[in-house]
Amino acid sequence: MTRRRTTLLTGSTALALALGATACGGGGPVSAGGGDKELSGQTVTVAGVWSGSEQKNFQKVLDAFSAKTGATTQFVSTGDNVSTVVGSKIEGGNAPDVVMVPQVGVLQQFARKGWLKPLSGTARQTIDADYAPVWRTYGSVGGTLYGLYFKAAHKSTVWYSPQALAQAGVTPPKTYDEMLKAGHTVSDSGLAAFAVAGQDGWTLTDWFENIYLSQAGPAKYDALAAHRLKWTDASVVRALGTLGKLFKDRQLIAGGQKEALNTDFPGSVEKVFGPKPEAGMVYEGDFVAGVAHDQFGRSIGKDADFFPFPAVDGGSAPVVSGGDAAVVLKDAKNSKAGMKLLEYLATPEAAAVWAKAGGFLSPNRKLDLSAYADDVTRATAKSLVSAGDTVRFDMSDQAPAAFGGTKGVGEWKLLQDFLRDPSDPKATAARLESAAAKAYQG
Repeated sequence: MTRRRTTLLTGSTALALALGATACGGGGPVSAGGGDKELSGQTVTVAGVWSGSEQKNFQKVLDAFSAKTGATTQFVSTGDNVSTVVGSKIEGGNAPDVVMVPQVGVLQQFARKGWLKPLSGTARQTIDADYAPVWRTYGSVGGTLYGLYFKAAHKSTVWYSPQALAQAGVTPPKTYDEMLKAGHTVSDSGLAAFAVAGQDGWTLTDWFENIYLSQAGPAKYDALAAHRLKWTDASVVRALGTLGKLFKDRQLIAGGQKEALNTDFPGSVEKVFGPKPEAGMVYEGDFVAGVAHDQFGRSIGKDADFFPFPAVDGGSAPVVSGGDAAVVLKDAKNSKAGMKLLEYLATPEAAAVWAKAGGFLSPNRKLDLSAYADDVTRATAKSLVSAGDTVRFDMSDQAPAAFGGTKGVGEWKLLQDFLRDPSDPKATAARLESAAAKAYQG
């Protein structure tokens, strides 16, 4: 499983995408007639990681832009390695006008290389008015705003089978301890509590991040994300211990630790929502709904629902997010038209196009929740927007890829090792610090 977990697994081809179908390809150019429109005769090229249903749904947004401005649009799917593909296009003198960047770390990398054009005054005004300040922070480097977060993921959702919880006589919990207690009750009724996707290290980082944000608070979360705080800090050891309570409890994890380490993300959703359920709950982002619905035919809100990741040790309930930011490349042939596209993407009008199609959340406060197609998506969108400045971007997406985003090394591997043996949180914290120090220096 690749690093594109924030948005990859939504929409009508969720399973194919979940299994890693990220082949490069370009959508054909789309234009709108109307010779007297502002951008008639101009082409805007857009590069991004999206493929399958996500690419089709984003194309609907580009088509709406074309109808409004007269521009022709061309989307090229980069696959997961967006920075390498975009870098080679820039070197070859063929830079796209706009790139949809999937991680904060990549946006910062592009800015430091001098590839990005600061956002226009129009875009800045819209972002200031319609987005919580945190989204401006994540789109800025060195005090300059380069990125507009068009698409977001809500990664603080615990998905469950309403039938399984009803059968066990439990209601959605409000605290982490209540969640573990409810899990034992579910287990006593015949199903394991949780399916854990330990084969995909990124899911384990998400577990840790939610616990850490709630337990340690936003300030320490920010410091750890920037490696201003060491992973050997007592707050990290404490969060690992809290996570370890779940990991070491065979009654709570479907198949125990060994099976969890052999379960990938789509497999974890199948264990709850597939034809032969093995667990009552699975933690992951809003994109769980896409797999539950598209692959297993579950009716979202009826056969599959979520509760917010619960508060830990008296902290606030966490809201961890991910997202894709639109940036304009300085060396692009048509960066002016690219900036016009970005100004359009900042509007609720643009967000509403994809919201209607499904598999999408917008951080834009001005987007009417009625634009979303179902009540569950409306609830996740409301939770994301209502969190305002308390939203925190996925920590591993802010880290150097060598630490926070590479299979078999760094945080992914060390948390898999911790799942295998959660008996010594302090030793795991020391190993995490050693890997982080190396990656952040590199």
